[in-house]
Amino acid sequence: MEVTGQGVGVEIETVHSSFIFITEKQERHEGLRRVAVLEHQDLTERIIGMAIEVHRKTGPGLLESVYAACMCFELERAGIPLLRQVTIPVVYKGFKIPLGFRADILVAETVILEIKAVPAFVPAHEAQLQTYLRMSGIPVGLLLNFHAIRLKDGLRRFVG
Repeated sequence: MEVTGQGVGVEIETVHSSFIFITEKQERHEGLRRVAVLEHQDLTERIIGMAIEVHRKTGPGLLESVYAACMCFELERAGIPLLRQVTIPVVYKGFKIPLGFRADILVAETVILEIKAVPAFVPAHEAQLQTYLRMSGIPVGLLLNFHAIRLKDGLRRFVG
């Protein structure tokens, strides 16, 4: 990644194609989002590489649970800590509701992987992962659609 500019309110001219940056006069939370993306870039790139490998070896057409198992195999083989089907409660007005949701895979306590095997993403898939990130406080999420012909067309990165 190449970053150019100087001083406060720097405009970023060239960045990795997976990142969207709003430049100049950003609100504080946008700056924090940028830091979160950069901090976890190496991990998410490794995860994406593993997902591409799984997709190349299996192809589209399997169940989400199969892709999740394959991803867990790759992550474990790489020595990256993970948890499957992590229950994350919903907190409503300070009240913890334990039946919140289950994240497919939590990687290194910093990235939620949501595995899909659908013909196309719908807005509900993105909203689901964004809600997971907001409720859990996990900084980064990857939405992976293994039904896509090319995995890069079925990949979305989100920052909570």
